[in-house]
Amino acid sequence: MTQTPGKTLVVIPTYNEGGNIGPLLERMISEVPEVDILIVDDNSPDGTGNLVEAIATKTPQVNLLRREKKEGLAFAYRAGFKWGIEKGYSSFIQMDADFSHDPQDTKRIAKELQTHDCVIASRYIPGGQTSGWGWHRKVISRGGNIYAKLILGVSPQDMTGGFNGWTKKALEAIDYQTVTSRGYAYQVEMKYRALKAGFTPFEFPIHFRNRTVGTSKMSSDIVFEAAYRVLQLRR
Repeated sequence: MTQTPGKTLVVIPTYNEGGNIGPLLERMISEVPEVDILIVDDNSPDGTGNLVEAIATKTPQVNLLRREKKEGLAFAYRAGFKWGIEKGYSSFIQMDADFSHDPQDTKRIAKELQTHDCVIASRYIPGGQTSGWGWHRKVISRGGNIYAKLILGVSPQDMTGGFNGWTKKALEAIDYQTVTSRGYAYQVEMKYRALKAGFTPFEFPIHFRNRTVGTSKMSSDIVFEAAYRVLQLRR
C-alpha cells in the first residue's frame, strides 16, 4: 500500500471476531474512506485473520497484522502503533471490532486529532450514553471510572473507554511500548501517562452499544487487574 503523509490509521485488535469483522470493514470502507485500517489479529481460531486477508487483497484501505498468539489488548495495540509509525502515519485511533464503537465517530476523532494530541470518545460526559448492558456491567464500568478518577485525581470522565485517538507525538511522549496493563487498566494507564506528560485530552460524547455478535472479552481477572494497577499508577 502507499501511505499518504498525515493520514489517520484506525487500529482494531481482533480475537474471534469473525461474525463482526466483515460487516464492520464494509461500513468503514464505505462511510469513512479518509482513514486507513489495521486489523491486529491474535491468531483467531475462528479464522478472523483469513477473512481480513481476503478483504485486504482487494481493498488498499485495509491492512492485516497477524500475531502468533493471544497476548492481550496492550500488546496488540503496541504492535499496531509500531506498525503504523514505521509506515509513516501521524495519528491513530483505537477502536473495538464488535460495533460497540460507531464507525461514523472515527470521523470526529480524526478531525479533532488535527488540533489535539489525545482524544477521548466518551460515554460519560453530557450527551454520552451506553445501551445493551445489564446492571452489573454498568456498575463495573461506572465504578471503574469513578475509582480511577478518585485514586489518580484526574479530570477526564471516561478513563476506561477504549475508543480513543492519539497523535504520533503523544504516543512517543508517553513511551507507549512500555505500557503493559491490560483491559480497563490499559486504557487508564495510557490516559494517565498522557496527562502526566502534559497533554490535555479532548473529550466528546458518544453512544456506546453493547455487542450483539460474539462474546465479550471482559473477565473478573481484567477487573481485578484494573483495580490493582490503578493503585500502582498512583504510587
